[in-house]
Amino acid sequence: METVTIPKTEYEKLKKKLKVDMELVNKIKNGLEDIKQGRIKKYDYSQN
Repeated sequence: METVTIPKTEYEKLKKKLKVDMELVNKIKNGLEDIKQGRIKKYDYSQN
């Protein structure tokens, strides 16, 4: 395994992006599970 050295600010930025990406993946996963379980409502486009 190789080691790469990066500035701490870059490391923190990448760590924050990973957290956001994982939150997004979890939201999508939960949304798909809701759809599979039938826990959705039809959206009324005429209200816009």
